[in-house]
Amino acid sequence: MPKLDKKHIVNHTAENMYKLVCDVEKYPKFVPLCQSLTVKSSKERDGKMLMMADMTMAYKMLSETFTTQVLMNHEALQIDVKYIEGPFKHLDNHWKFKDIEGGKCEVSFLLDYELRSKMLAMAAGAVFDMAFGKFVEAFEKRADEVYA
Repeated sequence: MPKLDKKHIVNHTAENMYKLVCDVEKYPKFVPLCQSLTVKSSKERDGKMLMMADMTMAYKMLSETFTTQVLMNHEALQIDVKYIEGPFKHLDNHWKFKDIEGGKCEVSFLLDYELRSKMLAMAAGAVFDMAFGKFVEAFEKRADEVYA
């Protein structure tokens, strides 16, 4: 079961990084392997945004779509992703943003997942690991472009 637990310092505020990660419809422009992302529904509840989205990840001839529920907590600058359906046995994803000195922030990123199919894991597991491992860097690069 691949697990990535990463903390990374970026040259942007926690607020800006939170907004960037919440802007899910832009993911196909910069997130590794993200071919498309469709928001199926979104609603505000208790000052938090709750969204259902389909994300299609593709590499060469492989393409997999999965559905997640995303809870965006602006006050806590935290994003929690709950897996609903698709090619995974499970997928847990959590983002947390914390301001630090000098207008920078610490991005905490946790991703724990396991593919359902052993065949898919053999065919795409290493590619998924590589792509997921580059997520934080992809968002940092995007922030440099958007907020520079």
